[in-house]
Amino acid sequence: MTTQPEPISPTRSLPVRPDLDQLRRQAKELLAQFKIGDLTAREEFAQFHPRPREGAPKLSDAQVVLARSYGVPSWSRLVQACQLIDAIWNDDLPALLDLITKHPTLLQQPALVTERNWGRPMAYAANLGRNEIIAKLHSLGAVDLQHAFERACLRGQLETARLLHQLGARPAEDSILGPCETLNADGLALLLELGAPVSDPKAAIALVLQTYSRNADGKHRCLALLESISEPLPDTPTMALHRGRLDLLQAHLAKTPALFKQQFSYEEIYPPSLGCDTDHNLALHGSPLANGTLLHLCVDYDEFEIAKWILENGGDPNATSGYDEDGFGGQTALFGAVISQPFRVGVQGHERFAELLLKHGADTSIRASLRKSLRFVADESTHEYRNVTALEFGQQFHDQDWVNPKVMRLLA
Repeated sequence: MTTQPEPISPTRSLPVRPDLDQLRRQAKELLAQFKIGDLTAREEFAQFHPRPREGAPKLSDAQVVLARSYGVPSWSRLVQACQLIDAIWNDDLPALLDLITKHPTLLQQPALVTERNWGRPMAYAANLGRNEIIAKLHSLGAVDLQHAFERACLRGQLETARLLHQLGARPAEDSILGPCETLNADGLALLLELGAPVSDPKAAIALVLQTYSRNADGKHRCLALLESISEPLPDTPTMALHRGRLDLLQAHLAKTPALFKQQFSYEEIYPPSLGCDTDHNLALHGSPLANGTLLHLCVDYDEFEIAKWILENGGDPNATSGYDEDGFGGQTALFGAVISQPFRVGVQGHERFAELLLKHGADTSIRASLRKSLRFVADESTHEYRNVTALEFGQQFHDQDWVNPKVMRLLA
């Protein structure tokens, strides 16, 4: 009796929409690298080929090695996944039905083969609002109705969510956390309208405040919706900024003329009383926010109109953050424009903050010392940057995926 081999952990991850032509080229390149003796390619063959052949490998060998490196058991299964996903993206129901007729098991398997949050074909279609495809897949026996509904709400596909609700899906307990994570106010409003049970409103509020997402308008609307089913939110300057409430900020400025110079602790920015986590890196900032001013928060949360209001009403573009017990701090808001979560998640035009700050006299020669670690990345270790300008901070930053090249060019 033979034993099954141990599952192999993938070393690659498929994008949400894999490109079959690109994968074919990748397999050819992998074979070419193997033939010239590339060590990495040979290690991949040794690790992922289920039955190494005698003699020189062929393209079919490279294809199976590549597929398995993505966590897909075979090249043919990877091809099926690409064809299925293309049919959904193109809203091509005949092509999808032809594929599922030939391979019925695809209906109940993850569209991306490995378990990913985009789900099986019906849930995958829900992400894109493909209603005709969803209705047909449901009639064929697709069973991921609930997951499809939750994905539609999370992605703001309201018509799709209503269709899935008609087909029998129902809001689950704490299903509102999905649109809170993505700051999708339309999805959150629909779930509340459909009677979604909310066991802990504070958990939802904390998620809106500390999510990786950046969408100023969506955040304002989510907080307004959550306040309508919870206790009033704290009347603080930082919470007024989170809510996008310029009227409340004006009231705070009237009471505290030095408001724009005020430095706010991490706990003032993310109140533990609302369930916020005390981990200073959880909300995914590039430049640290603890002990920062309202202008620092504007840059990190893409609050452009509030940033303009601050600068037009006497705010200092060179206001610095406070220092921690080890002497780290002193950065201006310009540092946050160089390295920021909005750029990381693809907020368009975030370099406008650097342009705005420079227009109002931001000093590019100001130096600061920063200590930073990131979350949910390959390198989560702490890095220190001592006595650097904003430009040098960007040049030295340990994860260049976070560095906005347009801002770097402005500063250079």
